[in-house]
Amino acid sequence: MTTTAAAASAETSATAAAPAFRGRIGPDARSGHYPVPHRYRLYLSPSCPHCLAIALTHGLLDLDATLPMTLLPAVPDAPDGGYTALRPLYEAGAHPYRAPATVPVLSDGWTGRIVSNHAPDILRDLAERFDTHGPALYPAHAQDAIGTLAHRCERDINQAAQHAGSLGSDHPGYAAALATLLGALAALERRLADRPFLLGDELTAADVQLWVTLVQLDTVHRWHLDAAAVHRIADHRGLWSYARRLAAHPVFARHLDLDAIARRHHARCQGQEAAGAAVQIVDWTTTAPAPERHVTPAPR
Repeated sequence: MTTTAAAASAETSATAAAPAFRGRIGPDARSGHYPVPHRYRLYLSPSCPHCLAIALTHGLLDLDATLPMTLLPAVPDAPDGGYTALRPLYEAGAHPYRAPATVPVLSDGWTGRIVSNHAPDILRDLAERFDTHGPALYPAHAQDAIGTLAHRCERDINQAAQHAGSLGSDHPGYAAALATLLGALAALERRLADRPFLLGDELTAADVQLWVTLVQLDTVHRWHLDAAAVHRIADHRGLWSYARRLAAHPVFARHLDLDAIARRHHARCQGQEAAGAAVQIVDWTTTAPAPERHVTPAPR
């Protein structure tokens, strides 16, 4: 299904107009928000790619006992495209709050307010401010490389695929957008040719970002592309083998909710499906069992 340009423009405008919550978790008690077990809560939706990256990071760092997580439905329930359950938190931080109450949210139970709804900041704070038992997802020597790879995933894969799908294969700009996408996939595949992860022998935040991007490419963006384009995407076999290998990791498998992604996609998109919808790249059901999460139910 193809997202209409009008819908995409409206969503972008709403996001741009919404007040940003950009608080950060500080290193100690001298900061306003400092790391205390059970003080904070994450509100995520399994259908949102930003939320999926945060949930994976939360799971890899084994933060279940420190930072509770509440999962909200795949499709927002408010008429404006937000979540009714999150409206009080948004109103507490910016009254009157006129934009959609969206995920992700990191909230502070002591103040009843939102610390942040900015996914990149949340990801860094989870990895750097809480006592964890997981991998070093943002090693000091790799920070610039992680940022560069994340930017490439967003600009050259996500945005290029979305742009190509919104144009349609008959549009003159389709080939250029597809070339950007295929070039990024080829470069990432070459990087993985001699190493198990993007930055070497250890999994980092760059792998989390790329995996979420590849999931979106196969489960959402390919529906917008023609079959020839999807076959060319699927030809990067080393890259998709990497994606399947990570999908078999217990944390990645636990948080991949294909039904939620499909429901969000069908709720947000309209129009005719492109031929690429019939060309599945990865059978994620053979690598990812039904999600089992240690979360509390959404508030009523």
